[in-house]
Amino acid sequence: MLQSQKNEKWYRKLRIKYRLVLFNETTFEERFGFRLTRLNVISLVVGLGVIFFVLTYFLIAYTSLREYIPGYPDIQQKKELYRLSRTADSLLADAHKKSVYIENIKRLMEGRPIKENYSEPEVSTKKYDTITDKRSKQDSLLRVSFENQTRFSLYSKEPIVSGFDESGALIQNQNFYKPINGIITAKFNPLGRHYGIDIVASHNEAVKSVLNGTVIMSGWTLETGYIIVLQHAGNLISVYKHNAALLKHEGDVVKAGEPIAIVGNSGEITTGPHLHFELWYNGNPVDPTNYINFN
Repeated sequence: MLQSQKNEKWYRKLRIKYRLVLFNETTFEERFGFRLTRLNVISLVVGLGVIFFVLTYFLIAYTSLREYIPGYPDIQQKKELYRLSRTADSLLADAHKKSVYIENIKRLMEGRPIKENYSEPEVSTKKYDTITDKRSKQDSLLRVSFENQTRFSLYSKEPIVSGFDESGALIQNQNFYKPINGIITAKFNPLGRHYGIDIVASHNEAVKSVLNGTVIMSGWTLETGYIIVLQHAGNLISVYKHNAALLKHEGDVVKAGEPIAIVGNSGEITTGPHLHFELWYNGNPVDPTNYINFN
């Protein structure tokens, strides 16, 4: 009973009204006054606190003031740092390529061999001299069956002589158009997996089709950059790599001497602005200098 009276008395104290009056100190004239209760004061303080918290939250979340708070994560700054880091890496790689290109120009002028920027192949530590091949019974039966099928064939088993297409026309008789004017810095070397020639040319010079043909590939690869491949008559294919831009799309029909790309320095395996040109016949790479006059 006593506890309930105390609670009721405490609640009544919150509702007791007080009068706040402002007097003129000299004349004691009442200038301003209003009534208050403890409950009104508590409500006013809590409301002002909530308003202050909301305003502080919006100022920190949606203005630049959050940058002055120690340890506050800024997503835009992280994105900018990531972009700057990638730009710095690209600049370093480009500076390295340019330094290699300048070094190759010096070597070319001094008559020394060109320094290729290819990565060295990994040396295998496996030993293959102990491996022995054994012909299985199924393999022997398959060989006998295939030989019996082709034993009485009326067609010649001799391969087509290199330099001739299916119609018997010589590749040398084809009127090849020079793809670009420049200096050959790397020759045809199939043993070194270099299936074409590298031609250093002027900046932004147009790359031209060597024969009439159709574009069968026009795209970009990580190692060779922008590449375009043309199919010609007589099982001939010409390949143009490291271009700065491609002027034709897949399926386009082009004529000999028609511009198909712009010489460039795209791709990872490159030492400077040049054209890597390949010529393939019947699925095998051939030396383009044997059929095209690059002088």
